[in-house]
Amino acid sequence: MSAEQPRLTPLGVMVLALLREGAMHPYEMVRLLRQRRDDRMVSITNGTLYHTVDRLNQQELLVEVGVDREGNRPERTTYRLTDAGRDAVTEWVRRELPRNDRTAQFRVALAEAHNLDRDEVIALLTLRREGLAADLEVHRRGLSDATGRGVQPQFLIEVDRQADLIETDLRWTDRLLQRLADPDYAWGVDSATSPTPVLRTDSKDSK
Repeated sequence: MSAEQPRLTPLGVMVLALLREGAMHPYEMVRLLRQRRDDRMVSITNGTLYHTVDRLNQQELLVEVGVDREGNRPERTTYRLTDAGRDAVTEWVRRELPRNDRTAQFRVALAEAHNLDRDEVIALLTLRREGLAADLEVHRRGLSDATGRGVQPQFLIEVDRQADLIETDLRWTDRLLQRLADPDYAWGVDSATSPTPVLRTDSKDSK
């Protein structure tokens, strides 16, 4: 593999992170990702996942460890995570966690933040908080200036909504940083005392 950092999609990161739990075949990956409702963050279809696994295999971020067949079912190839794949996850999270301009990537980075040390996560989220605060100031100033020029509120509803979303994100980030600063707040894969939770929902659209 080249010395350049591998290009990863959010789904690719989720696949590599999933393989931290052990070797598995793509069918099992799809089942677990859907069971845990990770399809809230990225679109997961059999086709896109198999394509993602093939690309990760070519990048040597995962490797085949065997092929098995059950009855008349098609052969299933099992994959395991490589050291390069493990490093790729942490590096991707480091790049995306402090950003506030890539919502889809941030959600996945946040979901996988436990792969980094607590202090590093605090530092990265603090950087993101600074960016959010600056962005909120820009929106508030823009709203104030536009209102002062007599711009009608109907033309400012999107900006107003975005300002509220940023402010909510800031409040949530502050709460998370407070929790992370508490040494009693469990952090990291090694501190987990229960399996990865399955998100339950009462929505009738849930599968």
